[in-house]
Amino acid sequence: MSGSMDGSMIDVSSDSFWEVGNYKRTVKRVDDGHRLCSDLMNCLHERARIEKSYAQQLTEWGKRWRQLIDKGPQYGTLESAWSALCTEAEKVSELHMEVKAALMGEDYEKLKNWQRDAYHKQMIGGFKETKEADDGFRKAQKPWAKKLKEVETMKKTYHSACKEEKLAASRETNSKLESNNNPEAQKKLQEKLEKCQQEAQKTKERYEKSLEELDKLTPQYMENMEQVFEQWQQFEDKRICFFKDLILEVKQHLDLSTNHKFQTVYHTLEDTISAIDAEDDLKWFRSNHGPGMPMNWPQFEDWSIDLNRTLSRRETKKRSSEGVTLTGISQTGSDQPVKTSSSASSTEKTPDWSDEDTTANPFSPNGNGNPFEEEPSSPVISVSVRALYDYEGQEQDELSFKAGDEFTKIGEEDDQGWCKGRLKDGKMGLYPANYVEDIQ
Repeated sequence: MSGSMDGSMIDVSSDSFWEVGNYKRTVKRVDDGHRLCSDLMNCLHERARIEKSYAQQLTEWGKRWRQLIDKGPQYGTLESAWSALCTEAEKVSELHMEVKAALMGEDYEKLKNWQRDAYHKQMIGGFKETKEADDGFRKAQKPWAKKLKEVETMKKTYHSACKEEKLAASRETNSKLESNNNPEAQKKLQEKLEKCQQEAQKTKERYEKSLEELDKLTPQYMENMEQVFEQWQQFEDKRICFFKDLILEVKQHLDLSTNHKFQTVYHTLEDTISAIDAEDDLKWFRSNHGPGMPMNWPQFEDWSIDLNRTLSRRETKKRSSEGVTLTGISQTGSDQPVKTSSSASSTEKTPDWSDEDTTANPFSPNGNGNPFEEEPSSPVISVSVRALYDYEGQEQDELSFKAGDEFTKIGEEDDQGWCKGRLKDGKMGLYPANYVEDIQ
């Protein structure tokens, strides 16, 4: 480009926007904008997957620990506070699922729709906006680029003429220095030099004239290029502003600290933890599992034929529901039911622990304290069975097993749907008959 544009020769980079073809970087920005939309959508989609995964892990963690707490020995207000941690996980899990839904249902879709409206694909490939930008710059640059090409041609011609002039001058000088110079040859060299000088002068004048014409076109060229450039600056400005607004919305969806539901979760958790009262917990345990429990103290009882009969499981549970427990009458109005053990049956049927009644006592030496290991009075049927479902024993005399476990049924089903069984490790107990099937 001519230095006459600004009145001085400035060493500028050849990578300037004003160089022919360098507008391509501005055109490429249109394609880059479309790709950045896709990249941001992928970014949001990946974050949504993270939110969903975290929510699922919180839910699983809360469910697993709530089961362990419910089955564990913890009690009272401290148990409630511990369980509140699981509740917090469930509530926070719900909030993170809401975040995931907002990211995909609102932000992602909004960005997808904006991209579709801003960039229009052509049948032959590429985007309509890219072609418009390229055509605009090409049209603005075409007259100046054509004249620049002429200037380059004139420059080459002039430089070539200067080279010929220098060569002719060198030959003419060398000819004068030779001792045996030919006057005719000397004259021809002189004429050749003059002709080269004239040609160099002519090409110089054409070169300078071409530069002047180029300089005259330059202001209009710059104005046209500026107009096209500003048009696509505005296009890019829309994308940047849209991205800013969208990312602010994403931030609002991610920032749970401003969500009143999130704050309520932790206020509730803090209140539950603050409500832990050691005195109340100890008082509850004393009343339900300690010296504060009522007791059916032994009293004299007349002999009855019913005392020699082992209580059935139905009768045991029926009496327990009527208030009779292993240690006596259950306390009414307590917060939780009192757990019973198999010693209840022995209290009911044998007030006297004499040797005569050991056969009726489920804790006799023959049984080693296990009511299911007493000497059977009739042949026992042994059948191999397979568990259909998981079962967790609720009483001391019940078996626990998993679906698919195999063990031995050692008695017929009673009228309550229970059977005796023996696991592979030798443990014996009761189990629900409809939880297993016979192995053929």
